[in-house]
Formats: sequence, C-alpha cells, structure tokens
Amino acid sequence: MKSLQELVRPNIWALKPYSCARDEFKGLKADVFIDANENPYSNGVNRYPDPLQEQLKQMISPLKGVPVDHIFLGNGSDEAIDLPFRIFCRPGKDNVVAIDPTYGMYEVCADVNDIEYRKVSLDEHYDIDPDALLAACDENTKLLFICSPNNPTGNAFQREKIEKVISNFQGIVIVDEAYSDFSVQKPFRFDLQKYPNLIVLATFSKAWGAAGIRLGMAFASTDIIALFNKVKYPYNVNVLTQKKAMEILTNVTLLQRHITMILEERVTLIKSLGLLPICKKVYPTDANFILVKVTDADSIYRYLVQKGVVVRNRNRVHLCGDCLRITVGTKDENTKLLSALRQYV
Repeated sequence: MKSLQELVRPNIWALKPYSCARDEFKGLKADVFIDANENPYSNGVNRYPDPLQEQLKQMISPLKGVPVDHIFLGNGSDEAIDLPFRIFCRPGKDNVVAIDPTYGMYEVCADVNDIEYRKVSLDEHYDIDPDALLAACDENTKLLFICSPNNPTGNAFQREKIEKVISNFQGIVIVDEAYSDFSVQKPFRFDLQKYPNLIVLATFSKAWGAAGIRLGMAFASTDIIALFNKVKYPYNVNVLTQKKAMEILTNVTLLQRHITMILEERVTLIKSLGLLPICKKVYPTDANFILVKVTDADSIYRYLVQKGVVVRNRNRVHLCGDCLRITVGTKDENTKLLSALRQYV
C-alpha cells in the first residue's frame, strides 16, 4: 500500500483536533468536575460521556479478540463508513470502488462527500472477481468496499479472494462484517497485524440485538484508529448508548442463545420457502436474512404488507430482479410469513 500520509487528505493530516475537557486530565484522578460548563446537579446524564468510550472498549476487546487501541466506536456503522471518506478522499478528485449490489450507504456517503463511486458487478452467482475490482482502481482510488457476508445477497466471499484484493490494492480496503456472527468464516478483524491497509466494520445492530442504540465498531491499525479519533465529533457516542451496550455485554450467554435460535430458524425458513409455488430460488446465505427470487416481487410485497408482514423488496436492485430479502424472525413471525405466502394466489 501507499504510505498513510500519501493516502490521507493533506488538510486532515495537518488537522489539529478539537480538545475536549475530558481529554486534558486523562490518566489523573478527580472528584470535582468544574471544567466543562456542565450542570452540576446529577440526573444520570448531566455529565459529558467518555469521548473514547474506554470502559466499553475494555469489555468489547476480549469478546472480539481485538486490542483496545485497535477499536473505534461510532454513532452506528454509518459513522464508521463516513469517516474514511472524510479522512482519505479529496472531494471532486478521488474515487472509491465497491462491489454491486451491496449495502447502499457506501454510495450515499460517496455522494454526500462528492466522491466518485465506481461499481463492479458481482457475477451471476453473486461472487466477486478480485481482478475486476483491482482493474477498476486508478491512482486516485482511495477506498475499496467489500461487504461479507454481503447485503442484500447474504453470501460470504472466499477469504482468498478478499485477501488478494487487500494484498494488491494500494489504498484502504474496508471489509464490512456486520453479519459475520451468523457465518462460519473466520472474521478479518483477526488479520489487522497482517494488513495495515485494512479496516473491518462490525455493529451492535444485528446479532447483538441493539439496533436502537446506534453503536457501530471499526477495527484497524492504531494509526488509522488515531485518524478516526482525530476527525470524529468529540462526544460521538452518548452516555445512554454506552451504558446500554455495557449492560448487553454482561449477558453474552443470551446473545449466543439468540444467534443459535436465529440460525436454527434460518434452516427451517430456507426449506419452507423453497417448497412454495411462488418461490423460484432461495439463495445461499451466511447472514440473518435470506434472498428469495419469486414470481412477482412487487405484487407479493404489496400482498404481504396488506397481511401485516413487511419484508424488503429488492426488485430494482442490480442482479436482484423479482427478489425479496427476508430477515429471519422469531418462530411465530416466520410462521405468519409462511402462512401468508401459502395463501397467495
């Protein structure tokens, strides 16, 4: 890869970050806080949160197998997706490359930041072509996005193919592993020492069952994490989110049980969907959702909404004509879905 200084926008490299009150006494003990113009009367949220979420990271680190100084926490994965654009990409000059179809926020962030977004189509089996991805890059390509397991297709890509991209790309490769807890494939967050140009994304919104608290994770080299912390807003993860996340992390057994239940329901749902007359194909999945090709996605989607069941219509997404994306729900939710589909005429 190019050196980090070559990749980072010059203004970001020279940026002097905002120094919040809580940063200035780090490592010292105090019991009187009259430095940040807060209301002194306690109501549980009158104080600013820890800007670097140290206590929460200490809990995440052993669970994810990543050292604390290699972890960034953000306001949802959206912040962790947006920051690399702001750090590495010069508006109107640089570009990024991504597989297609994939998670739509990559393109939205590119558009917001005035960055050219280059799509490289998956093949008919929803697989990646490393050579095609690398061929789409040029001197101004700063980022390359690979979501694995991918959204909306559900499949995880072969590690060897992703490794080829990481090893041969001169910029930053972002591997989004939002759904990795549902896959048997070894996560790339364990390879940070091997690949200094790698950023791995994860989230509390899927397997962790905490979409409502908006907490995303990024794992990368200490140098890249330092850049994230340099550019992020000072108190990007609020007190309530940090507290709730720590509460969730005290019951990992429940988390694992829910993952097991989802995987069991996934098997049952795949088999049942494949038997329906309206189902043309159920695609293999490594995620907590299933992509299904049906006879008429638009009509079936509208019908399900009338029945009180909401799935995701992906009919207008590249390579996903007449496809519905169905999240694996509870046994009762899946039963209601299947019952409705069996009555569809």
